[in-house]
Amino acid sequence: MNRANDIKTPINVGKEVKIRGWVHRLRKQKEKTFILIRDDRGGVIQCVFPTQKIVPLTIESSIEVTGMLAKDDRAPEGGYEIRGSSLIVINIADVDFPIGEYQSAELLLDYRHLTVRTRRMIEIAKIRATILKFAREFFIEDDWMEVTPPIIVKGAVEGGSTLFKLRYFDEEAFLSQSAQLYLEALIFSLGPVWSLTPSFRAEKSRTVRHLAEFSHLEAEAPGVCLNEILSVEERLISYIIHNTVRERSDSLNFLKSDVPSITHINVPFDRITYHHAIDTLQSRDFKILDARGKKRTIDVGDDLNIDSERELTKSARKPLFVTDYPIQIKPFYVKEDVHRKGVGLSADLLAPKGFGEIASGGMREDDILSIKKRMKIEGLDPLHYEWYLDLRRFGSVPHGGFGLGIERLLRWLANIEDIKDTVLFPRTMSRIIP
Repeated sequence: MNRANDIKTPINVGKEVKIRGWVHRLRKQKEKTFILIRDDRGGVIQCVFPTQKIVPLTIESSIEVTGMLAKDDRAPEGGYEIRGSSLIVINIADVDFPIGEYQSAELLLDYRHLTVRTRRMIEIAKIRATILKFAREFFIEDDWMEVTPPIIVKGAVEGGSTLFKLRYFDEEAFLSQSAQLYLEALIFSLGPVWSLTPSFRAEKSRTVRHLAEFSHLEAEAPGVCLNEILSVEERLISYIIHNTVRERSDSLNFLKSDVPSITHINVPFDRITYHHAIDTLQSRDFKILDARGKKRTIDVGDDLNIDSERELTKSARKPLFVTDYPIQIKPFYVKEDVHRKGVGLSADLLAPKGFGEIASGGMREDDILSIKKRMKIEGLDPLHYEWYLDLRRFGSVPHGGFGLGIERLLRWLANIEDIKDTVLFPRTMSRIIP
C-alpha cells in the first residue's frame, strides 16, 4: 500500500492512487468534504470528496481512499490532493478522541498511547530512530563490536542511592545503572566494544532532563588514553549530527530546531578544566544551595549540576568537554592522574545553549589496590565486585570509555524542552503507565 510521501510526486499526477490511513483532520463544506489522511509513517495528504457521497466520519477513523492525484497549490502538505472516487471505512473511531489541538502536558502523558499519533511525536520518533541508525553505523565503520550486557545486576555503578531493587528468585538484585563494568570485561577478548541498553536511575527528580529509564549508548576500549576516548566521543556525535540533519531536516525544522547552528558543529569540540569552569561561574557570581537550603557561591569541590551547566553553555556554539574533575566527586572506577594527585582522568560533555550534560567518560582505574580503596571510601563492599576485581588481577591494561544518553542528545538536537517528550513511553518517579 502506498504512503503519502510516495504518492506526492509529479509523475503520479493524473493517475489513480490508493492509500490507507487515519482521518487526521476533517472539514465539511456544502459541496465538498476535505479529509486529511495520515499514513503509518506520519505522512499526510488531502483527499477531496463530494459531501453527499461521504459517510459519517470521525477523527482517527481508519479508512482506505482511492482516487486521482491532482496538483493544487492550495492543498496542504505539499500542494497535492487525491480527488476521491472510493472510500472504504475500516473502523469508525469514537466521537470523543481525547487529543485535540491544545492539551495540557499531563493529559498528553496520560493518553501517551494516543499522543504518539500526533505529528510532533511522530517527527521526534523519526529523529530518534535516525540517531540510533547512525550511531550503529559509526561503530560498524570504526570496527567496534556491538555486545548485549545484562540489565539485571548485583552491584551499583553510579551509587547505591539511585538503584532500583528487585527480587531475583531468592536474592536481592538491581536494575542496571550502566553496562560499563560488563563492557570492561569484554575488552580483553573482543577489543573495542559498545552497547545500547536501557539504564535505570531511581532519582527522585522532576527536572526536564531526568528519566527513571533511558537509552544508554556505552563504549569501552583497551589500550587508550583520555584524549583518544574524547576523540571517539566527538567523532561519534559529529557523525550522528551531520547525518541526522541530512536525513531528517524536515523533521528538525518542523520541531523548530536550530538546524543551521547544529549543521556547523565540527570536531574538535571545546574543552575547559573543572577549575576553569568554577572560576567562570564565580566570576558570574553563580550561586548554589547548600545542605541547609541557603544560597552560596559555588566553590572548588562542588559538582556541576543542571543550573551550573546551563550557565556555562548558554552562549556556547558547540559541545564543551569539562575535564580534570576532583577525584572525590567522581565514581570509584575513575582513574586518578598519577602526575596530579586528586585529579580524575574523566570528562563530562555539555551540549550548547544550556542543554547540559549529554555524555560522560574517561579512564578506568586499572590498579586493584587503588580501586579497592575507592570502593571503601564510597561505602561499597568489594565482595560484591569480586568478578570485576578479577579484571585487575588477570592481565589488567589501561582502558577507558564513555556513556551517552540518547534522550539527552535528542533533546538538544530537536530543541525539546522536556526530556519526557524524547521517549515514546517515558518512565519517571511519578509515571509508569501507559
